[in-house]
Amino acid sequence: MTLRTSMEGVSKSHRARSVGIGRAHAKAILLGEHAVVYGTPALALPIPQLTATAHAGWSSHASDARGGLSFTMTGSASRAVVTLASDGLQRLAAAYKERMGVPGRPHLDVILDGAIPPGRGLGSSAANARAIVLALADLFGHELTGNTAYDLVQTAENMAHGRASGVDAMSVGASSPLLFQAGRAEELAIGCEGLFIIADSGTAGSTKEAVELLRDGFRRAPGAEERFLSRAAGLVEAARRALADGSPEELGTQMTDYHELLRAAGLSTGLIDTMVSAALAAGSLGAKITGGGLGGCVLALTQPEQAGTVARSLHDAGAAQTWVVPLRRLTGHGR
Repeated sequence: MTLRTSMEGVSKSHRARSVGIGRAHAKAILLGEHAVVYGTPALALPIPQLTATAHAGWSSHASDARGGLSFTMTGSASRAVVTLASDGLQRLAAAYKERMGVPGRPHLDVILDGAIPPGRGLGSSAANARAIVLALADLFGHELTGNTAYDLVQTAENMAHGRASGVDAMSVGASSPLLFQAGRAEELAIGCEGLFIIADSGTAGSTKEAVELLRDGFRRAPGAEERFLSRAAGLVEAARRALADGSPEELGTQMTDYHELLRAAGLSTGLIDTMVSAALAAGSLGAKITGGGLGGCVLALTQPEQAGTVARSLHDAGAAQTWVVPLRRLTGHGR
């Protein structure tokens, strides 16, 4: 698809350039899935090697664009994924124009190159939305505040998932691990080093289905919600302290315990449990499902010397692909 240069419908004072570019990256939740929706903290890890890149340009033919936006997704995404993404991003573009006061009714072409597999708990929808928001801002010459970018991405996330916690919208633009709670985030103090291996089960999960499953469980069992949230908050806090204190073994223990919490709630799968067990047997310090559940990815913490063995064991257990993300001490943090 060729990005055209016509800017019909936009005044010269609002024309910044012929093509705008925006980028965002994937994320993984270390601990805090589901409970974060109810206001408890979560720990999130940026994954810079998995990215979404959007190019936005002007369309010279109004008939090309439904709702003012012609959307193309490159790569191997299925037709269903492309259709769902297109519908949501049409609404995101409309929200952007309204929020930023874009004059006239410009017709735009957007190409999205998304390398983040969807439905894996890696924040693909939030990263795609952020990349497009930044591409539109670049195209129109807008300076976006962090809050404005977050709000626009969160609007898209709420449309995609229902009630979204905001952790994905924040994490896909973060440059360091975050502590997130109730719409606010801060950098985590990192006092240790290690490697996270992310292993894709090859099966897409459903955040909406998982959220409803957990909510149904809360409704059926009096006190279940309070017990779940209390346990989740305790594990997240213990993991935060382990990170700051430089105790990777303790962090791994909290990760594995959080997996058991999600598994007991019915949010894991047989394949995910097999992969978790394989990672632990191969020497991982801790392993868990990451994301909404009912599919998706396993996150395993290892020492560098064990990383190869753990990765091979995850592949042998059924992982479709793996990625390695370093856990490093941040400048100004740690000991």
